[in-house]
Amino acid sequence: MTTEVVPVSQTRSFSAVFLIEMWERFGFYGMQALLVTYMIKKLGFVDIRANLVFGAAAALIYTTPVIGGWIGDKLIGTRRTMRIGAMVLAVGYALLWLPNDSEYFLYFALGVIIVGNGLFKANAGNLVRKIYEGDDTRIDSAFTMYYMAVNVGSMISMTLTPWIRDYVGARYGDSAGWHTAFGVCSIGLMFGLTNYALMRRALAHLGSSPDDRPVKPTQALALLGGAVGTVLVSVLVLQNETVARICVYAAGMVLLGIFLHLIRGSRREERAGLIAALLLVVQSIFFFIFYQQMSTSLNLFAQHNVDLDFRVFGWRLLTWIPEQYQNLNSIWIVALSPLLVFIYNSLGRFGRDPSIAAKFAWGFGCVAIGFFIYGVGARWAVNGQVSSWIMVWGYGLYSLGELLVSGLGLAMIARYVPARMGGFMMGAYFVASGLSQYLGSVVANIAHIPEGLNDPVESLSIYAHLFNELGFAGLACTALAIAMLPLMKRLSASNSEGATAGQPLVAVASE
Repeated sequence: MTTEVVPVSQTRSFSAVFLIEMWERFGFYGMQALLVTYMIKKLGFVDIRANLVFGAAAALIYTTPVIGGWIGDKLIGTRRTMRIGAMVLAVGYALLWLPNDSEYFLYFALGVIIVGNGLFKANAGNLVRKIYEGDDTRIDSAFTMYYMAVNVGSMISMTLTPWIRDYVGARYGDSAGWHTAFGVCSIGLMFGLTNYALMRRALAHLGSSPDDRPVKPTQALALLGGAVGTVLVSVLVLQNETVARICVYAAGMVLLGIFLHLIRGSRREERAGLIAALLLVVQSIFFFIFYQQMSTSLNLFAQHNVDLDFRVFGWRLLTWIPEQYQNLNSIWIVALSPLLVFIYNSLGRFGRDPSIAAKFAWGFGCVAIGFFIYGVGARWAVNGQVSSWIMVWGYGLYSLGELLVSGLGLAMIARYVPARMGGFMMGAYFVASGLSQYLGSVVANIAHIPEGLNDPVESLSIYAHLFNELGFAGLACTALAIAMLPLMKRLSASNSEGATAGQPLVAVASE
């Protein structure tokens, strides 16, 4: 009887987190699909400035979950922090819904979104871990499904918001189209919060100890002050490129220093795993530079140089809006995830599942080929327009690379980092991801289109140059990752030996 109840409870608890995460990602990626082109087409930004503002926002969005995770663990509780984060995000998207086209109002709304994401992101993932804690046979599948939730939500919203913008804009004016599309992101989160309220009992037994205590007035005031301060700092960073660069590079140096300090101060049996984690985090930083092209250079490439009609033997199947091509990433992730899980499980049964380091190397190889597809596709362009199918196959390789690198990033931290450092190091991984996405925006600006240049043939050569350069950079990353495989194998073996050697010490201490 008991064995039947527990899986049902796990499934219902997971569904509660799965659905609010799906709606949260619906809101975030619906906004992301439009944000860069909104700054260019509505606010009059040049592409360089729009890319850097979005890059700075991405860096802050990925950095704040470190603080949000600590608040959930130590201050007000995991469940409560996640719920408040979702509410703040809904407010942030609702601000973009308002018919205000001031760039400073945009920075303020993004600051609110940054606060909400910081409170939500780490705590939602932490609840999934708590649901399956001690159930190693199901936790990998659970996180695979959780990753799918991200992409199901984004797949729907990246298709929907550009269409709503054009549909409403054609009938009620351009400004109404943009702001209504952003408003849909807020409505999505309201659906998620309503569903969470209906299913909240499924998570009542989970969370952290502060979830069971009322929030003290001093805690509430401290949180409010911290949120206001974060919004103000975000506005300052987003509007000032120099401040953004200083913050990004300083944070990178601090992160590296903390990593080196942890390695130097770690126990001997932990050191190999931490060195391995550092090397793979550095590789992840390079990957996210490529990843950031989706919402910057590839998005703008679709605006200038992609034939928006999907044709087969001359027959037009459908026509897409330029921003919708970002949706190809989510479609491929959803399609490829079950296939990769099947391959991993099949190889694992024979003891042939490749190491994470080897999968990282394969991932960089896929990314390199994907960018070469964009570059080579330019050779067959007609009047400066490449086929939509070039985007499909380029995104396919790009997305496979994402699954092999980004999809395994947290698994890498869990495998190589001691449990006592796990929470901090997972947060540090998100910080590294955010910093590298800012760098990705800097790289995207290599393909700057001069103001007044409207000839697609000329802009095509600019984008093709960037994509070919990124292809060669991907090959270099692949070669480095392959060259590091023997070292990673030795470090992994030493980490396993250290973990095994450490077990008796733990048993003695507990006795």
